[in-house]
Amino acid sequence: MLHSTTPVTMINKTFLAIQVCFQLAGLCLLFWLCTLIADAEHWVIPGSIVGLAVVLTLLACKILPEKAVAAGAHWLLAELLLFFIPPVVSIISYWSEIRHDLLAILSAVIVGTVVVLLATALVVDRVFRMEKRAHLHQAHSHRAHKHMPGESSHA
Repeated sequence: MLHSTTPVTMINKTFLAIQVCFQLAGLCLLFWLCTLIADAEHWVIPGSIVGLAVVLTLLACKILPEKAVAAGAHWLLAELLLFFIPPVVSIISYWSEIRHDLLAILSAVIVGTVVVLLATALVVDRVFRMEKRAHLHQAHSHRAHKHMPGESSHA
């Protein structure tokens, strides 16, 4: 039985850590470049959103393989809660200004969250139905080609 500190495990962990660092550096570089371009061109859309669209497009077109960003993306998702600490500290720092508008802020956050959840649910439902129809159509077409005309489908 291998212990968690065997040389092979340590090499794998080191390789994964280096891979995560390079993927994060690549994503940061891409988003930094997109921010420079968005600022230089005076785009309304922030560079981070442009960068996200670029990565999504490259992944969808299979130009960028999923494994090229998977480890870095997994780390970002795993450590997502850490990214909420600075905003919470800012809220505490500005509490005296925020507390007067707290009801409006909370209402906007709650309504926004509900709208996003509903929109996501509708999109997922539509995609699921489209995939189901496509699968049924493909299965029907496969059965139609399998049986020759005049041939009974009961064996």
